[in-house]
Amino acid sequence: MRVTGPRERIRDLRSRLMLAIEIDNRSGSEVDERAVAALARRVLAAEGFVEGELGLAFVGPEEIRTLKAEHLGIDEATDVLSFPIDARDELPPGLPRALGDVVLCPQVVGEGWQAPLVHGLLHLLGYDHGRAMELRERELAT
Repeated sequence: MRVTGPRERIRDLRSRLMLAIEIDNRSGSEVDERAVAALARRVLAAEGFVEGELGLAFVGPEEIRTLKAEHLGIDEATDVLSFPIDARDELPPGLPRALGDVVLCPQVVGEGWQAPLVHGLLHLLGYDHGRAMELRERELAT
C-alpha cells in the first residue's frame, strides 16, 4: 500500500478537475489564444466553474452574420454569439459538463475582445441582458 502526502493528493485532484478550452481561429486575424483562455478561465472560475468543456471560435464577418441569421433571424454581423449546452443544469455524476460555444468576430470587436468574450461567457451560464448581467460584466471585464 502506497501512502500519499497532501501535495500528491492535491495534484491528483487538480488533474481530475479540469476546464478544457478548445480554441478555433478561422477568422484570418491574429488572436492571442493564451490571453483568451486565461480570461475565460478567470470568468468561469468566478462563476464557480472549474471543470467542463468550452469551445471558443473566432470567425470572420460573413460567418458570424450567417450564424446570427440562422439562429436569431437577424441578418447582420455581430461581435459575439453564445450557444449554451449544459450551463448550470444538474448533471448525473461522472458526466462531463459541456458549457457550450462562444463565437467572436475579431473584425467586429477589434482590439477590445475582452468585454464581448465576458458577455458571451455569461450568456453560456444563463445570464440574460439586463442590469444583473451588466454589473457582472463590469466586475469581470476589468
